[in-house]
Amino acid sequence: MSCQISFPNSAYDPLTLDLHTPLANELTVQNSPILFGCRTGICGTCLVTITGDIAPPNTEERELLDILAPDCLNARLACQIDLTHDLEICPYEIKM
Repeated sequence: MSCQISFPNSAYDPLTLDLHTPLANELTVQNSPILFGCRTGICGTCLVTITGDIAPPNTEERELLDILAPDCLNARLACQIDLTHDLEICPYEIKM
């Protein structure tokens, strides 16, 4: 089985990835607008907004999301997503 990852409002084409594929291993500057730093969920570089069905964040990710995107319920760290369904992913935009 596979999932389609799309990047609305960008010039990037959708990607088809196998279930449970770590996004940090597959998304690059050539195929997505998502950047990765540490790839372990502690730096926040890959902060995104998600449209689609994914498991809730674990405790460590939730703590970082509460700091980086406190009022955004669909914010996630792309490196921590367990890919199980089609998703739309956008880089998180800080509101000033």
